[in-house]
Amino acid sequence: MKEKSRLYNVLRNIQYGLISQVLAIIFSFINRTIFIKTLGSAYLGINGLFTDILTMLSLADLGLGTAMVYSFYEPLAKKDYIKISSLVNFYKRIYEYIAIIVIVIGIGLLPFLKYIINLDNGIPYIKFYYLLFVLNTAASYIYIYKSSIVTADQKNYIVSIYQSISKMLVLIIQCILLFIFKKYVLYLLLQIVGTVLTNVLISRKADKLYPELVSTAPKLVSKEKKEIFENIKSVFIYKVSSVLLNGTDNTLISVLIGTIWVGYYSNYMMIINGLNSVTSIIFNSTVASIGNIVVTENEQKRKEIFDKVQLVSLAITTITTTCLYLLFNDFIKIWIGSRYILNNEIIISIIINYYLAGILQPVWIYRQATGIYKQTKYIMLICAIVNIFLSLFMGMFLGMSGILLASAISRILTYFWYEPRLLFKYYLGSKEINFFLQIIFNFFIIIITVYIIKKITMYIIVKNFGEFLLKGIVVGGLSCGISFIIYGRKLIKS
Repeated sequence: MKEKSRLYNVLRNIQYGLISQVLAIIFSFINRTIFIKTLGSAYLGINGLFTDILTMLSLADLGLGTAMVYSFYEPLAKKDYIKISSLVNFYKRIYEYIAIIVIVIGIGLLPFLKYIINLDNGIPYIKFYYLLFVLNTAASYIYIYKSSIVTADQKNYIVSIYQSISKMLVLIIQCILLFIFKKYVLYLLLQIVGTVLTNVLISRKADKLYPELVSTAPKLVSKEKKEIFENIKSVFIYKVSSVLLNGTDNTLISVLIGTIWVGYYSNYMMIINGLNSVTSIIFNSTVASIGNIVVTENEQKRKEIFDKVQLVSLAITTITTTCLYLLFNDFIKIWIGSRYILNNEIIISIIINYYLAGILQPVWIYRQATGIYKQTKYIMLICAIVNIFLSLFMGMFLGMSGILLASAISRILTYFWYEPRLLFKYYLGSKEINFFLQIIFNFFIIIITVYIIKKITMYIIVKNFGEFLLKGIVVGGLSCGISFIIYGRKLIKS
């Protein structure tokens, strides 16, 4: 009965998450198209650059979100609402301080913008635009703590619904304002309104779902606070490492190559992020259920579930990686024009990073569910440091592709092999060799799949949307077929 309940929650989270995310992606593309047509490449570049800078600034939350969800698993399983209320009140105070810290640090970075922005022609009011980005980041911490209860309680579909509806409304209104007024400032102001509104609505929904929560709950004892801060410390190191690894590419591209190239790169990353958001819904929807399994089941059961998740990961990655390589530039060309196309070396570098993230999804969701980030935090930091030096060195000699390829090399040299090793040893009770053998096998399957489909589709020359649709159907259909033959049947049997 318990297993059916978990499966029901997972499937419901995936269903609502996928529907809302697909709609959000469609509106995001419409929004981006109007943005490019009305404001141009320079504004697109600073939009990507400021997003990158504020990603680094979001370090102020110390990775609290992940640690917070993790801390709710046990009291939710025991229905200990007094403990949950104490945690909520504790996190509320912390997030209030974080919002203030973000604003202070954000303002403090203003004098350094001139060293990061690299444009041939200046943009008026650029510092004001940056401050609006800072304000939006600070606003994202308002009422956010209550959404973590819903997520930890295996009801993330509720959060997905509110976030997606709000995001779509904001995107639609942004499109209208851009089309009529062509003002970047209105675009940013509406973004702030959407951020605050989403968090407030989710907070009110949490109040209705958990009426047992009380504001007068006793404060956490010192031992409980110490345990939470130990988790935060571990997640913080992960967060620093993640930002240095993933959140510095735009900044380095801006400084070494030019800010306008950040805009070109951001078009590709919008597609990548769209794919990641869809696949992440599938995997993240299982985190709370896996967290429940880790608390209540033995190693054999944990390993059994992990193997199923890995099969799903390999199947999805085979399809998406193949489609990305064969359709990327065709889509960019018919969407916004040939001038925005990047060369093949850059495309391969982008896809390699996407691939590595995709095949590690099973490890990452078990990391969140088990708290293994405590043991693997320093390898992530080493990875981030290696990435900074490699990116600077390879960027100077190989340009944008060098910056992006450095991230992939850093991952392979460090946590790619280390984190699975610890997960299998301490939580799954077996060796990790089969995990890596499946990845190696999958890598060659993708190369063969790409080669075969490329030969089949080489005569489909894409000049309009109809021809792109034809090629997309062929590429998608064949890659899905191959993936099902190799992984689908195994998944059904398991």
